[in-house]
Amino acid sequence: MPVVKADLQACQGYANCVVGAPDYFDLDDDGIVVVLKAEVPEADRAHVTEAARSCPVSALEVVDE
Repeated sequence: MPVVKADLQACQGYANCVVGAPDYFDLDDDGIVVVLKAEVPEADRAHVTEAARSCPVSALEVVDE
């Protein structure tokens, strides 16, 4: 099953991921991404992958595990 990987050190809080997939991403009080759901069903994969790719600093990716 695909999973979301987040590089918390790279995240700069742009929140593009939150706008693109609010069921999967949020920001904490410091403006760093929080992955709400790590496992991504195939039905949501394209949507969540697009949200991850919208990150301007490439802090997110969806990978097969």
